[in-house]
Amino acid sequence: MDAFVSPVHALRTPHHPVFCTVVPPHLLRKAAQSADSARADAALRTLEHDSGLRERRQVNALRGIAPSLADTPAEGPARTIYDAQHRTRLPGKKVRAEGSEPVKDATANRAYAGLGATYELFLKAFGRHSIDDSGLPLDATVHYGQDYNNAFWDGRQMVFGDGDGDLFLDFTVSVDVIGHELAHGVTQYTANLDYHGQSGALNESMSDVFGSLIKQYSLDQTADQADWLIGAGLLGPNVTGVALRSMKAPGTAYDDDELGKDPQPATMDDYVNTSRDNGGVHINSGIPNHAFYIAATELGGKAWERAGRIWYDTLTGGRLGEKASFKDFARLSTAAAVARYGEGGAEHQALQKAWSAVGLA
Repeated sequence: MDAFVSPVHALRTPHHPVFCTVVPPHLLRKAAQSADSARADAALRTLEHDSGLRERRQVNALRGIAPSLADTPAEGPARTIYDAQHRTRLPGKKVRAEGSEPVKDATANRAYAGLGATYELFLKAFGRHSIDDSGLPLDATVHYGQDYNNAFWDGRQMVFGDGDGDLFLDFTVSVDVIGHELAHGVTQYTANLDYHGQSGALNESMSDVFGSLIKQYSLDQTADQADWLIGAGLLGPNVTGVALRSMKAPGTAYDDDELGKDPQPATMDDYVNTSRDNGGVHINSGIPNHAFYIAATELGGKAWERAGRIWYDTLTGGRLGEKASFKDFARLSTAAAVARYGEGGAEHQALQKAWSAVGLA
């Protein structure tokens, strides 16, 4: 039996009115100050649009998504890809359904493959049937808006912009970005972490952790082979950087004249106190991200097999409160390691080392 499983907690209806995009607002604010008017305009349009979308997400999150009513969930995803045709009405025109042949549009095919990779990781590694564990269909819309510099989970489906081709490229190019946003749905159906302060940073970190695991699983990589980057390949040709975030070395993903320097801290010594971005949820997530990287590389092998299993047990176990702090997660994840693998073993020691290294033990 899995550690900390709580049937009551598992059936809790998602309700937190949060809106999350993979590109954090501080990056777009920097770009909006550019002397290049085209670059600034694209960033401003995205920021303004995201602000309006938060209201839509509030309605969706409060209403929730009806879980699948199937008695026995299918052992495969139910994917549908739509094309917004550069408009913002969702879902758009249906272009590919589950089991159909690839279409001419590479973006639609990448979205289809990314949804499948996410479904497979959660099923094969953790026994989870889709986002809600009841076979929830996975829908995605591509070609959203004009030069839209973001991707998001709106509480019901995935949405991908094409980027402006300057700062950001097509948001389907990184499978970990697809996994990141869908993992927000998993959190929504489980611990339902409040999207503010440390619980919000944990919410973001859960998505980075599982997004990275999805990429590693799809590439059949061990922990030492992985790049531990979130959004590698997403930054445009004019940006000095390699990704949106680095779990291995938070604060080093980019250092660009327009976008500034990656502000993520790796330890509690550099924790950022801010009122922006819901209390720095995209910034301070670097701390639990780094703890996971340390634990996974300390254990070695395939990161989803032990470190990922411990994180999944903690997220879904029923003891992680909606307003959990970093210390709460450190304590519960260490307990989850002991519950599954025993006290004093390699897993327990790896967790102790990881949380100590980031200043949380």
